[in-house]
Amino acid sequence: MTVQPADGLSPAAAFPDPSHDQWQSLVEGVLRKSGKEVSGSAAEEALSTTLEDGLTTRPLYTAHDTSPDTGFPGFAPFTRGSRAEGNAAGGWDVRQRHALSDPARLNEAVLGDLENGATSLWLTVGGPAGVPVDALGRALEGVYLDLAPIVLDAPADLDAAATELLRLYGERGVARGEARGTLGADPLGHEARTGIEADLTAAVRWAKVCGQEYPGLRAIAVDALPYHEAGGSAAEELGLSLATGVAYLRALTGAGLGVEAACAQLEFRYAATADQFLTIAKLRAARRLWARVAEASGAPGAGAQRQHAVTSAVMMTRRDPWVNMLRTTLATLGAGVGGADSVTVLPFDHALGLPDAFARRIARNTSTILMEESHLARVIDPAGGSWYVERLTDELAAAAWAFFQETERAGGLPAALRSGTVAERLAATWAARSAKLARRKEPVTGVSEFPMPAERPVEREPAPDPYAGAPGGLPRVRRDEAFEALRARSDAHLAATGARPKVFIAALGPAAAHTARVSFAVNLFGAGGIEAVHEPVSVDAATAAGAFTASGAGVACLCSSDALYAEQAAGVAGALKSAGAARVFLAGRPGEYADVDAYVFAGCDAVAVLTSVLDRMGVA
Repeated sequence: MTVQPADGLSPAAAFPDPSHDQWQSLVEGVLRKSGKEVSGSAAEEALSTTLEDGLTTRPLYTAHDTSPDTGFPGFAPFTRGSRAEGNAAGGWDVRQRHALSDPARLNEAVLGDLENGATSLWLTVGGPAGVPVDALGRALEGVYLDLAPIVLDAPADLDAAATELLRLYGERGVARGEARGTLGADPLGHEARTGIEADLTAAVRWAKVCGQEYPGLRAIAVDALPYHEAGGSAAEELGLSLATGVAYLRALTGAGLGVEAACAQLEFRYAATADQFLTIAKLRAARRLWARVAEASGAPGAGAQRQHAVTSAVMMTRRDPWVNMLRTTLATLGAGVGGADSVTVLPFDHALGLPDAFARRIARNTSTILMEESHLARVIDPAGGSWYVERLTDELAAAAWAFFQETERAGGLPAALRSGTVAERLAATWAARSAKLARRKEPVTGVSEFPMPAERPVEREPAPDPYAGAPGGLPRVRRDEAFEALRARSDAHLAATGARPKVFIAALGPAAAHTARVSFAVNLFGAGGIEAVHEPVSVDAATAAGAFTASGAGVACLCSSDALYAEQAAGVAGALKSAGAARVFLAGRPGEYADVDAYVFAGCDAVAVLTSVLDRMGVA
């Protein structure tokens, strides 16, 4: 749509509208300069990015990229938001997560969070990792329960925790109509995490209690995090959340609740990742898909999905954890723009153990900055109308719906979990993604790219595992896990010998010839905790042996231009072998150079290379 200025002058009046063919021609020229001879649609395809779930993002979207009518915020299909006002009235709910078992420490933490920006509390209660049920009152001393919604995570002690929370409401004079939050009943999510077969009886009973007596409380959390944290894709996470929601609808309506009353008892929980556009599309697609379920169930007006977004634990790294602040900022931006009702920002040290006060402060301030300083919540559905986002939302919704139908054909979520269908599907997805991570096609900053092996690790008090001792359940994965295992081997070697394993960087010729590949090699080996020795700055066949011996390294890597490799690589590699190098690498595409054992290059399997190096050097 073109908006005509009030003075009648258009800034673009002197410029003709470019055509798609003109743009494509310019792209062809740029690609030709980079050595790629492509034309027509192939030029556009060369700049496209393949995502999981068979999706592809293209470099250019136009008005010709149509998508279904998204309607208006607050109206079916709710793609643009579950409420007409979106988050513009007061921003999203800043929901802080707590998993402390000591009630005094928990009380200090929750009061500090509520005084400094948090607006609701997500508490682990009971079990090996939560505050004891009988200490919940002590943990919530000083908390205005009529103002701060409480969300429980008490899969092993649901009845006791819910009973105690409702008792506290009554004891502190909170009217039943003023109680807000979620009791967190999610037996299917608990089964996904533990392998313990779900019993929906308690969840149904509490849904009836909330529906009849506590209109501001929801009983059930449809938690899709177990599937995301097992390596599932965005479409798989959405599809399984739909299957979970449908399973609960069947149980609730079977117990006598109407469809609208049953839908009102559900809150959906999704992961928000550093891919902000995919997060935006996922939350928008989730609302649209649940609206379709409600419509098919005979209650189209009940399809307004309540969403709780949590920054992804899969993306959080243990090395260079400070980068996690940037990841969670992007994820929170995606969650806010995507229209989440509540957002939990995991502290940057989440992967290391229990967060300290500083980490919790940064987490809650992430939302505050985006809402108060960036004014992100002032616009309702800010991504609406973006051809890219609308198209991605539509394609993701289609992929998720197909997987939901596949799960339903397998007998529904409970049957799919127990047959292993879900586990097999997620494992295959994670295996494909792990291959990309190993080849650094999906880089992890501070871990697989730009590592800092010498940086002192951040230490935290260990966090108890709420699922320790579970007989089964889906695995929990992390993007950094393969590289973390390599770094742990290097750390153990350092502790045992006083030095890290080393690689000698044999740079040939002037800096202009070798700098790019030296940087590449230093990053590559550093990702495995292997210290690069680049002294002297440049060597030749006459000086290589002495320099290698002085370095104390076990392996060496040649770095230079292809032209200098042709002249010097064989001679320098031979000298390094004579000096005792267990393996000589060359940074560049494979070629035929005497005494060069292996090649490292962009896209090589970094995990396999680094594993073999540590093995050869005897690093356990």
